Amino acid sequence: MKSTVNDIVNWLRESVHEAGLNGLMVGVSGGLDSAVVAYLIQRAFPDDSLGVMLPINSSSEDMEHAKKVTESSGIHDMTVDLTETHHMMYSSISDQLRLNHSFEQKNDQLAGANLRARLRMSTLYTIAAHYNYLVVGTDNAAEWHIGYFTKYGDGGVDILPLVEFTKQEVREIGEHLGVKHNILTKKPSAGLWEGQTDEAEIGTTYDKIDAYLEGKDVPDEDRKLIENMHRRTAHKRKPAKQFHRKNQ
Repeated sequence: MKSTVNDIVNWLRESVHEAGLNGLMVGVSGGLDSAVVAYLIQRAFPDDSLGVMLPINSSSEDMEHAKKVTESSGIHDMTVDLTETHHMMYSSISDQLRLNHSFEQKNDQLAGANLRARLRMSTLYTIAAHYNYLVVGTDNAAEWHIGYFTKYGDGGVDILPLVEFTKQEVREIGEHLGVKHNILTKKPSAGLWEGQTDEAEIGTTYDKIDAYLEGKDVPDEDRKLIENMHRRTAHKRKPAKQFHRKNQ
């Protein structure tokens, strides 16, 4: 584990130097993955690592956990409360859509949740431009494989240090780094709406997705769900589709 952490930290440093920038930053949610990234980027750049808390009607517990992560990891931190901004944007968009009499309100909760993720990422990049930092993503192998991230939201980042590690491996890295027990064992949630949990929304568990990625047997129902999600979200893992002119 020590070797793995050293490899990630060295890769983070190389990524920054190749880009000609100053350091690294991450959005800290109070969950496991962003906590592990916070600890890693602090090791890579002790004086140039930043954790940004971006509450949007977020639970007080999540924000308390996020603050404890920045304090225990040693990274610099700041908070940008986007609650009112999100409300104004989403209300304005909804009002304009309702003016279109043919508009039918569908997927209202999901649309609002995706706007949260994209608003947060826009904020991170605005801050990153000020400090000349790279924005570090938090997706693990399970989330990446099934596309459990918002396109141009939490998936719109510069680098992904955890993308080849299963959820359990991320937990083990966190334990090695000294992430607090209550974060290591916390039920995964993107905090997109009240009571939301990752596994309930996905329809299976991280343990089963991890097992599938490791080539182990999983129940047919879970295997089909995982494979279907992987197919449906292929566009998220690829650059924008481009039109190519025919040879003239």
